[in-house]
Amino acid sequence: MSTDYKATVFLPETGFEMKAGLTRKEPALIERWDRLDIYGKLRASRKGREKFVLHDGPPYANGNIHIGTALNKILKDVINRSQSMMGKDAPYVPGWDCHGLPIEWKIEEKYRAAGKSKNAVPVVEFRQECRDFAEHWIGVQKAEFRRLGVEGDWSNPYTTMAYPAEARIVQECLKFLMNGGLYRGAKPVMWSVVEETALAEAEIEYHDHTSTTIHVRFPVVSGPAALLGAAIVIWTTTPWTMPANRGIAAGAEAHYVRIKVTDVTDASRAKVGESLVLAEPLLAQVLRDTGITDYAVEARLAGAEIAGHAICAHPLRGQGYDFDVPVLAGDFVTMDTGTGFVHMAPAHGPDDFELGRKHGLEVPEYVGPDGVYAPHVPLFAGRRVLRANGKDGDANGAVCEAIDEAGGLLSRGRLTHSYPHSWRSKAPVIFRATPQWFISMTTNGLRDKALAAIDETQWVPGVGRNRIHAMIASRPDWVISRQRAWGVPITVFVNKATSEPLRDGQVNERIVEAVQAEGADAWFASKPERFLGQGYDPADYEQVTDILDVWFDSGSTHAFVLEEREELMWPASLYLEGSDQHRGWFHSSLLEACGTRGRAPYDAVVTHGFVVDGQGRKMSKSLGNTIAPQNVIDQNGADILRLWVATSDFSEDLKIDNDILKAKVEIYRKLRNTIRYVLGNIAGFTAAEKLPAEAMPELDRWVLHRLSELDRDIRAGYGEYEFHRAFTALAEFCISDLSAFYFDVRKDALYCDATDSIRRRAVRTVLDTLFTCLTTWAAPVLCFTTEEAWLTRFPDDEGESIHLHEFAPIPATWADDALAAKWERLRDLRRVITGALEVERREKRIGASLQANPVVHIEDAGLLALAQSVDMAELLITSGLELAAGPGPDGAFRLPDVPGVAVVPRNATGEKCVRCWMVLPEVGAHADHPGLCHRCYGVVAHG
Repeated sequence: MSTDYKATVFLPETGFEMKAGLTRKEPALIERWDRLDIYGKLRASRKGREKFVLHDGPPYANGNIHIGTALNKILKDVINRSQSMMGKDAPYVPGWDCHGLPIEWKIEEKYRAAGKSKNAVPVVEFRQECRDFAEHWIGVQKAEFRRLGVEGDWSNPYTTMAYPAEARIVQECLKFLMNGGLYRGAKPVMWSVVEETALAEAEIEYHDHTSTTIHVRFPVVSGPAALLGAAIVIWTTTPWTMPANRGIAAGAEAHYVRIKVTDVTDASRAKVGESLVLAEPLLAQVLRDTGITDYAVEARLAGAEIAGHAICAHPLRGQGYDFDVPVLAGDFVTMDTGTGFVHMAPAHGPDDFELGRKHGLEVPEYVGPDGVYAPHVPLFAGRRVLRANGKDGDANGAVCEAIDEAGGLLSRGRLTHSYPHSWRSKAPVIFRATPQWFISMTTNGLRDKALAAIDETQWVPGVGRNRIHAMIASRPDWVISRQRAWGVPITVFVNKATSEPLRDGQVNERIVEAVQAEGADAWFASKPERFLGQGYDPADYEQVTDILDVWFDSGSTHAFVLEEREELMWPASLYLEGSDQHRGWFHSSLLEACGTRGRAPYDAVVTHGFVVDGQGRKMSKSLGNTIAPQNVIDQNGADILRLWVATSDFSEDLKIDNDILKAKVEIYRKLRNTIRYVLGNIAGFTAAEKLPAEAMPELDRWVLHRLSELDRDIRAGYGEYEFHRAFTALAEFCISDLSAFYFDVRKDALYCDATDSIRRRAVRTVLDTLFTCLTTWAAPVLCFTTEEAWLTRFPDDEGESIHLHEFAPIPATWADDALAAKWERLRDLRRVITGALEVERREKRIGASLQANPVVHIEDAGLLALAQSVDMAELLITSGLELAAGPGPDGAFRLPDVPGVAVVPRNATGEKCVRCWMVLPEVGAHADHPGLCHRCYGVVAHG
């Protein structure tokens, strides 16, 4: 009977399971981290180090997290973990945005469903319901973020609705009051009829909308002789604004033409013989739209001859609109659409308002907060611009009919175009002049300060700088007031006689103290005299009840988080959010900080794209292509989701679908098996077994060289926020350099060499180093898997965690470019030989490579010398190999990309060693162990 040598082979031993079981293991690891307070231990161990502070942009507390939120939080966690493992103190304080319309809207829906109005509920009681709603979702989201593996100070997060936070928000607003930047004015703002509040640009999204279009005649009543007896033609997509018309804008540099209509279609509203004035470049289009088929040119005029000189009559003159309509020069007039004349309703457009203010035009307040014309509006009182559900009301139709009956309508049509909508209600918005509170972009030089701060900030990717710079350069004053109930109030008193806001430091102190103690509810629940004190009569002052735009809340987080938390610092090292936050949080934080501190609250800003499906389509329930992070975690584990994030280029939109996730699972499996292989082959490894690098064979020193290269690349990838570069390099190293080459070659030495052999000690030393490097490099991404591996290796220390460690220091002496170049050539040579052996296997002339002993012909003397300097048979996992100089015979195997190498396959001769499976002539030479080769005999016989 043959002897069983299995017990003498050093096979891998590890408790690190091949099957990940992440869905089972990850929750237990989270419990362990919380029980041991790993976050607290990390803060203690990094105390005194250079700080890296990523300030968390607050998600909104009103529902479960989605895949985009998961992406954002994972990116932040990867950054914090990697910065920590590169030796910095990287505290992370998560936070939530709690005020604002979406939460208020949910509570209102509850009342509407019960047939009640929120106005019937005391404001403080209503606000408490909003607070409770936000508190519930904070708890839900906290658990969901924690399940993603995100580490941070979860026991002490920040919320915008905490009393100290509300007090600081109030204080920040009052700073603008005191420096003169805050003012109240009636300007047209984007107004949601559905939600009955002003909206900021950040609360707007654009969708296709079909509008009624009209061409309207404005008869010229005075001005240049060339215009008398004619009508100026305007075109608009908002007929409902015509009652509020108070002027017409013309391009001073444009060219206009007066035509006489000589022929029209049967359906045209134009009249043969009438004279019309419009821009010459747009003449052809207007003729088509109005059904004018023939005309005669009566005069040509420059814009400067018209603007400032012509006066028109309103098309509804004689019906309550008996005022003059001046033609004014406007730089916003373009020649790409319309007629070259722009109808101006100063109450319903920012350009109209600014030009009208310059020339003293009236700003009539005709449309109420519910989108209904006020009772004093001639002809149209009670008509609706938009209904409560966001659909068109009857105003457009009524205005068109009235103008038509008066003889002013030249044409009527429909146009589908991009139009602003509320991102909450999804309903169209209108521009509407209402008294609002603004922060001036020019007072105190806010715009200039913000533009300078942008240039002093690092933007990743760099195009972010241009985007936000353009926004700040052209943006109007910041409207910060909202006509709602749930939020931080604008704590200002206005003198009824002068309309001036009260600026008194002591009053401000009393307000801030009250909010600090009782929350923002104190403003609504207290009598004015509590704040005004003895020096002012409450009857002389209006107490403002508007609330602050929630972007002011989140834009102030730097004040009550970065400045107030001892473990943090101001400014932050980094802000990171989606690219939409150039007009959101990055924007409001920039303005708030520049207005109160003169610089941005961040040194760098990183933006990521949006999550789309595998075909690049936006995710939507209607398409059925949404992927919930909770489902991915339940099926595969959070580490798979984290791997998807880390291996994607987040500077662009990130694709995800089930096939993409399957590919990530496959990459994960290979990485896990690499770690498992390393763990299995360093069982029992001790410091006494270690070899210094200089005592190792070349192959093992080549691995150390690769580690030095990877250390540089991975640190750069993490440090420059290019995780896909770092992690792709790591994965490629594990798959190509280790699993497919080094592990394959050194398996025989690991399993069969004597325990004291230099070769086995060298590979075990390398594997020990590999374990530390691979697990720490991967830990910022695969936080659960690497922790499992670390605890498998070091099971006895209850307080141990990989996340308390740093990336291993790599000695500079490991880098050896000459050695790397040599082994690159040897690996090319190896590819030719393994290619030849693969043919032999396919043709069933051999079973395994150990059955081969090929002849390799090498023409290049240098390459031949390299091959002779190493054990090529070991590299090829063959039982032998013969090297020969020269080109080789015609029928030899060759690869076109490795010229000068030819392989003649040949079977090994001898018997198969029953322990190492090599086929060698020496097998049978030992009587007491006839089945062993010399090497295996030495191990078995001498231990």
